[in-house]
Amino acid sequence: MDFTPTEEQTAAQGLAAQIFGDLATHERLAAAGTGTDAELWKELCAAGLTAAVEEIGLLGLVLLLEEQGRTTAQVPLAVTCAYGLLAVAEHGTDEQRERLLPPLRDGTAVATGAFPARDGLRADGEGRLSGTVPYVPWMRDATLVLVADADRVLWITRTADPGVAVTPVETTAPWSAARLTLDRAPGERLGGPAGRTGTNTGTNTGANSVTGAAAYGAVLAASRTAFAGLQAGVCAGSLARAVAHTTTREQFGRPLSTNQGVLLRAADAHMDTEAIRVTAYEAAWRHDRGLPYAAQALTAAWWASEAGKRVVHAGQHLHGGTGADLDHPVHRHFLWGRQLDAYLGCGSEVLEELGQLLVKEGSQ
Repeated sequence: MDFTPTEEQTAAQGLAAQIFGDLATHERLAAAGTGTDAELWKELCAAGLTAAVEEIGLLGLVLLLEEQGRTTAQVPLAVTCAYGLLAVAEHGTDEQRERLLPPLRDGTAVATGAFPARDGLRADGEGRLSGTVPYVPWMRDATLVLVADADRVLWITRTADPGVAVTPVETTAPWSAARLTLDRAPGERLGGPAGRTGTNTGTNTGANSVTGAAAYGAVLAASRTAFAGLQAGVCAGSLARAVAHTTTREQFGRPLSTNQGVLLRAADAHMDTEAIRVTAYEAAWRHDRGLPYAAQALTAAWWASEAGKRVVHAGQHLHGGTGADLDHPVHRHFLWGRQLDAYLGCGSEVLEELGQLLVKEGSQ
């Protein structure tokens, strides 16, 4: 395995770091509240970073999301790419790709996903969707939503369609989240025909194309990998702030960073951050090469959930009393880390799913 980024991936990551560094300032983030920074999102799309994901792959997306996580920039990059661009590019029909990808590339359309699947969502024989998802990230910004019915079949619905209700909800991190309620809303089957029916007769020529429940599993694994990459950036940003604080803050005439307890806590946080990063890289690398990666995606999700929680707690604790200030930048990393822990699933749940997958693979 070689996780060395390509020239294209390195260039995209550098551009993302520059844009996030210039625009995702503490003042702008505070002014955005719980909403999306529309100007920053427009800048990212104008620079071609969303469109580039189709070329730089899931590993490239993980690199972009690392840079977003370092600054906790409030833009729907992860959801639009994981549940929109990559999902449609890999599992949509030729007609769906031609129609849906252009607005996703330029940012005029925003996608999100109601994942993991909930048994309460169902589709009737006419492709009408019903059910409720209590929390969907960046739902308030979305124009397209990818949902899975009880049979794990993927459907696209539009927030402007009749039967689709979006109710804002507040979560730990400011992700413009909302409750999604579907009442016989029209659905378009991903990988199906251009019309909005429940029959899958479309042609799919994507490199990793699969249909039905297999497509659901592929999109879920890709999204877990993407959000693990985001968590790697959140943790790296939290740790960087903690290092800066402890090397400049003095106690009894010497920097806090000279205390052994501080050094050990920071070292543990660094190792945890690297574990999140390398497992996300491995899962993304395998995805881009068409190799099985469901177990690797779950491994990355487990590290992002369990270790990510430890890192953002350490980052806040290493700031001492300053870390208790809700307006301090490090507190944003704490909130994002806890939200990602909740979104990826608590460690024991993810570990149980990983164990079941390994047993299933071992028995085949």
